[in-house]
Amino acid sequence: MTDEFERRHGFPPGANEVRLADHDDQAAARTLAQVGIVPADLVTFYGTIGDVTWADVGNGYFVDPAGDVLLRFKQYGTVDLSADRKAGGLVIGSNGGGLAYVASFDGVMYRTRTASLDEPELDRVADDLRQFLELLERSLTRFIANGEPGCL
Repeated sequence: MTDEFERRHGFPPGANEVRLADHDDQAAARTLAQVGIVPADLVTFYGTIGDVTWADVGNGYFVDPAGDVLLRFKQYGTVDLSADRKAGGLVIGSNGGGLAYVASFDGVMYRTRTASLDEPELDRVADDLRQFLELLERSLTRFIANGEPGCL
């Protein structure tokens, strides 16, 4: 993917990696689990994966480190997922174009329609983290094959 990037775009590729979790990532994941604000599969994910940075796939795809998710929660709380404000979720990443990915407490994954989280409009993009990660993988595969970033 990066071999042709600079020729095609006129600037060198950015970071494109899946970083393994370090001690700090794992500690933040345990804290998220103790607070009970994320689904178990996300805690498991963060126990192994520190973050995902695919800066050059479309506008980019990013799954933030657990420490950033925890800090955002402490500063801003949860994102309202329903009109009655009874359901909340956590921002766990973005698409690099200003849209955020939000994980609900029951594991459903959403994407915002706008960059604002004040009164977010959300689209359900996956039933759980596994399906979300599979969509990310398909987006990467599609981008490598034909330069199209996919639907996320």
